[in-house]
Amino acid sequence: MSEKSNVRLVVLGVLIVSLVGTLLARLFYLQLVAGDEYRAQAASNSTREVISPAVRGLILDQRGRPLVANRTSLVVSVDRAALLREDDDGAAVLARLAETLGVTPASIEQRLMPCGSDGAPPLPVCWDGSPYQPVPVAKDVDTLTALTIMERRTEFPGVTAQVEAVREYPGPFDANLAHVLGYVGPVTQEQLDAQGDSTDPARLRSRDLVGRNGLEAQYDGELRAIPGITTLAVDQAGRVTGTLAESQAVAGNYVVTSIDAHLQEVVEGALADAVERSREAGEIADTGSAVVVDVTNGEILAMASYPTYDPQLWVGGISTQDYEKLLETKALSSTFVQGTYPPGSTYKVVTTVAAAREGYDLYDTYDCPGDYKVGSQRFRNFESSGFGPISLTRALEVSCNTVFYRIADEMWLKSGGLYAPNGAPDPLADTADEFLLGKRTGIDLPNEAAGLVSGRDEKLAVWEQRRDGWCADAKEGFSDVRKENARLADYYTALAKENCLDGFRWRNGDAINASIGQGDTSITPLQVAMAYAAIANGGTVYQPRVAKAILSSKGEVVTEFTPVVRGTVEAPPGTFEFLRNALAGVTSDGTGKIPFEGFPLDQVSIA
Repeated sequence: MSEKSNVRLVVLGVLIVSLVGTLLARLFYLQLVAGDEYRAQAASNSTREVISPAVRGLILDQRGRPLVANRTSLVVSVDRAALLREDDDGAAVLARLAETLGVTPASIEQRLMPCGSDGAPPLPVCWDGSPYQPVPVAKDVDTLTALTIMERRTEFPGVTAQVEAVREYPGPFDANLAHVLGYVGPVTQEQLDAQGDSTDPARLRSRDLVGRNGLEAQYDGELRAIPGITTLAVDQAGRVTGTLAESQAVAGNYVVTSIDAHLQEVVEGALADAVERSREAGEIADTGSAVVVDVTNGEILAMASYPTYDPQLWVGGISTQDYEKLLETKALSSTFVQGTYPPGSTYKVVTTVAAAREGYDLYDTYDCPGDYKVGSQRFRNFESSGFGPISLTRALEVSCNTVFYRIADEMWLKSGGLYAPNGAPDPLADTADEFLLGKRTGIDLPNEAAGLVSGRDEKLAVWEQRRDGWCADAKEGFSDVRKENARLADYYTALAKENCLDGFRWRNGDAINASIGQGDTSITPLQVAMAYAAIANGGTVYQPRVAKAILSSKGEVVTEFTPVVRGTVEAPPGTFEFLRNALAGVTSDGTGKIPFEGFPLDQVSIA
C-alpha cells in the first residue's frame, strides 16, 4: 500500500471517529441533558385538553339578593391568526361579518387591535387579552345570525359563535352600585406570563375573564371558577385513543356583602337629588358621593358615587362611543375612595378634639367676630358675619370660622410658633393622625387614594422635595415672565426665595387654614365617614369593609370576615358626647337646618 493511501486511511479514520464522537455527544445531550424537555414536548404532542367552563361566582347583598349574576349569551369571536392566513389578511371576512352583524368593519377592527399597538383605541375598547385567544366582537347575537355564521364556515374562517356565560347586573330595587361592583375583562398576557409554567387547575387561561375594578377585581380569586379538564390521549393523526385524566368543573365562590340593596337605592336617589338641587341653586355640582357605614363594626351598608353609569355597558366589551362618554363625564372615578377634596368645615370636629386635648373648656364661651387678624392678614368668617360671644356648641352649629382660627393660632403659639424645634407637637395634625385621615382606610376595594393632611411634618416633607426647584427659580428670576411683567416676576422671585430659605416653616396662617379643613388638606369622603363613625361610637376607628363572607356555590362558609379596629382616638371624657350633641344641633338649628327642613328629626335625630 502506498504512502498516499495510508494518509487517506488515517484521514478517513479520524473523520469516522469525529462523526461517531459527535453522534455520541448529541445522543448524550438529547437523552440526559435535554431529555426531560423533549419528553414533555412529546407528551404534549400526544395529549389534548378539553376545557369545560365553569360559572363565575355571584355577588350578593346582605339579604342574599344578587347584585351580580350570570346569564347566557351568544357571543361572536374572531381568531386574528386565522384572518392573517387569508390572502387579504381577512379584510373580506371582516366586511362580510360586519354586514351580518349590522356594524361597521372599522368597529370590529378596533376591537381586534392589541392595546398599545399603532393606532389602537384606548382601553377597554382595544384588545388587552392574550394574542392567542379569539377576540369577542359582538355579544347577545340573535340565534339566526349565529346560525348563519356557523353554517357558512367557508365564508367566515376564524369566526366562531357560541353560548357563553356573561355577567349580568340585576339591580334589585334599581340599585346601581357600578363603582362598588366593578366589571370583568379579558385576562392580559402579563397575567398569563406571571403564572409561569403553573399546572394549577385554577390557573388563568387565555379565554378567561378577570375582575378589572371594584369587588370583581378585589375578590377575583374567589369569584373565578375552576374549569373541568379532560386530558385525552391522541395519536399522530390526532385521533383520540383514550382518556388520561378528568376533573369536574368547580363553580366560583359567592361574595356576600354588607350592602343593603334597598338602602343603596335610597342613597343613590338622595345623592342625585342633592346634585340637582345644587345645580338649580346655581352652584357647581359635578361630582358627589355618599357613604353609609355601621359605626359599630365598619361595615359599608351603602355607597354611591356621582356621576355613575350602567354596569351593563362592560358586558361583552364596551363600545368606543360609550367609553369616550364615560371619560368625558368622569363617571369612571369612584369619588368615595378615589376623590380627594378639602374637607372644609367637616374638619372642625378634628379641631374640637385637638382643643379638648389641649385643655380648652368645651362648655366655655368663645368670641365669634367677623374676621381674625394675624399680622397684616385678615382671615374672614363665612360671609364676613360674626355672632359675638357664643358657646363652642353654637360655633359648631353655625360653623363660625373665627372661633376655630383663634384656637388654632393659640395652639400653634403654645407648640413653639414659627421657630418650633424639630419634633414639636402639632395638635391638629396629631389628632387627624389618630383619626387616620390622610391614610388609606384599607377598604376592600382597589385603587383607594390616601389623601393628605396639612401639618408641620407634611410641610417639611414638601420643602425637601421642592427646595432645589424653588432655589433654582429664585436664582434664575423667572426671565420668561419678566419679559412680559417685571413686577410679577419680582413677586414670583421673592416667593421662590422665601420658599427656598424657610419654606419648611409651619406658620400660624397654615395652622389657621388647617383648622377649618383648608390649605393643603385633601382627603376622601370615605375617610370623613370613618372619622365621624369614630365620633359616633366613642373613638374607635374601624377598617371599612364591603364583604361580609365568602360562600361556596353550595352555600358553605369559606371565610367569614370579622371587624378590624385600626386605631383609637384619645380624648378627654365627655368629648365625643359633646360632639354628638353639638352636631345634632347643626341639622336642627344650624347650617344644616335648611337642607333638613321637613325631615322628622324628632323621630330620627341626625348629627
